[in-house]
Amino acid sequence: MNRDPHAEVPTVRLKNAWKSTHPWIFQRLVDKPAQRPKPGAIVDVLGVDGDWIGRGFYNGHSRIAVRILEADRNIPVDAAWFARKIAEAVSLRRDVLKLDEVSDAWRVVHSEGDGLSGLVVDRYGDLLVVEFFSAGMFRHREWIFDALRAQFPSCRFYSFAEEHVQKQESFDYRGSDPVPPAVITEYGVKFRADPAGAHKTGFFADQRENREWLSRQVAGKRVLDLCCNTGGFGVYAKAKGGAEEVVGIDIDQDVIDIARGNAKLNGAQVKFVQADIFPWLRDAGNRGDFFDVVILDPAKMTRDREQVIPALKKYLDMNKLALSVVKPGGLFATFSCTGLVSEDQFLDMLRRAAFYSGRTVQVLKVAGAGADHPWLAQVPESRYLKAVFCRVLD
Repeated sequence: MNRDPHAEVPTVRLKNAWKSTHPWIFQRLVDKPAQRPKPGAIVDVLGVDGDWIGRGFYNGHSRIAVRILEADRNIPVDAAWFARKIAEAVSLRRDVLKLDEVSDAWRVVHSEGDGLSGLVVDRYGDLLVVEFFSAGMFRHREWIFDALRAQFPSCRFYSFAEEHVQKQESFDYRGSDPVPPAVITEYGVKFRADPAGAHKTGFFADQRENREWLSRQVAGKRVLDLCCNTGGFGVYAKAKGGAEEVVGIDIDQDVIDIARGNAKLNGAQVKFVQADIFPWLRDAGNRGDFFDVVILDPAKMTRDREQVIPALKKYLDMNKLALSVVKPGGLFATFSCTGLVSEDQFLDMLRRAAFYSGRTVQVLKVAGAGADHPWLAQVPESRYLKAVFCRVLD
């Protein structure tokens, strides 16, 4: 390699011994350098004895002081490094998972799961949505855009960072100007992905396999899609699954409007209702309105560890109510995208919800996000989505 990997790379030292392969090193473990690098600068990390630990992003303002990117001291983290890592991530999706055969919407980069801590990229047809979770990724965004263009030559970009991330990571980014939405196809079902007008990156590709699996269970059935967002499960159930009737409920009128558009794209008759699911479910239960299939897929409850117990209480309350409107022998699909809630905690919540609602839950399948959302064994934080499919008995 022609370039010296140590050239102009600042050094930070750790206060304690470090044996972990987790890419995050927290602030309390790092000695403050005399000349503090700018948030997101690339640094070499040395252990207490001066041994080389790795190379990555430093941020003196963030709880995560260092995000390790490279463990080989002879490899610089530069434009070529980003090009190689992003090419590897795309190859996994295209050559190994063969996702182009089922959809033109998939996650291109899944942060730590692809060795790119603090970066998420989703593909919706020709539109690439880039979300920054770290100052380092934001600081080196031009390298990232160049690497993505090499893989998707005619792509459009929409990029952003959530306000809480900018505050935690100490950078300012107003994001891209709005872009026209993309129309994507997934297992033959069409959706409009609009990152400027919906939650998160515009569409939830992580539920692709869960939508497809569930659509095979709904033929001739009456389906209720709670917290339906832009209509993913409900539109699948009608357009692909042949459900007799589908009702979608969400509190957000904007996403209901998008959901109606998605149903129209597929010529699917779905009844979408703007309502709070709590009073709606109580009313449905009181009038004895039961469904063969009930889907409950709420938004993330919390990103604060101190709020996990209140979040589980809310999950318990909504799952109890949802279970109460499932016909005996019917199917219940319940989800959590709150990364701080573990699978064990979620399953324990479901057990309690079944007990309090007087139902027996027969678990058929426990799943998560699609394979384009990989996670490293040493970084369980990347595994956020929990999916439980079950039969409900009296």
